Amino acid sequence: MDTLVELYIDRAQNEIELAKSVFKISKDASIKPQLGISEGATFYSAVISHSYYAIFYSAKAALLIKGIKTCAPEEHRKTLDAFEKELVDTGYVDVKLLEIYKRLVIEADTLLEIFSLEKSKRGKFTYHKIAQANEIPAKESVENAKTFFKNINAIVEHEQERKS
Repeated sequence: MDTLVELYIDRAQNEIELAKSVFKISKDASIKPQLGISEGATFYSAVISHSYYAIFYSAKAALLIKGIKTCAPEEHRKTLDAFEKELVDTGYVDVKLLEIYKRLVIEADTLLEIFSLEKSKRGKFTYHKIAQANEIPAKESVENAKTFFKNINAIVEHEQERKS
């Protein structure tokens, strides 16, 4: 496998593992004392953020397989745009993966208060809600990231086998 593609796939997989771990820490009160975390602390916004990064790095790997590299400035926007134009619009990947990607972008952006005024008008997951309110969206984000990664990883592996 191409080294950079492999790096993106590994990074995406690590982000999923971290998201799952942080979700477990947030949900399971018995783990928190071992880590010096207060009983009521939750980190669901971090779960959503890491789930987004799993999708971002998966998308970068899929694009790179097609010879498309995105970089700063505006790397995240460029990656999403290229994913849609070069992979979804051409039928290379299913439109459902784009929907997952876009949904996670909105959730992650909202949590990070990017474009805060507009996002807060339509976003559901702002800092004004109690952290526990983000549990369900966090769980959905992890599942979406796993689905996205699984599909993209299969495409990447298939393309690598085809090229060898």
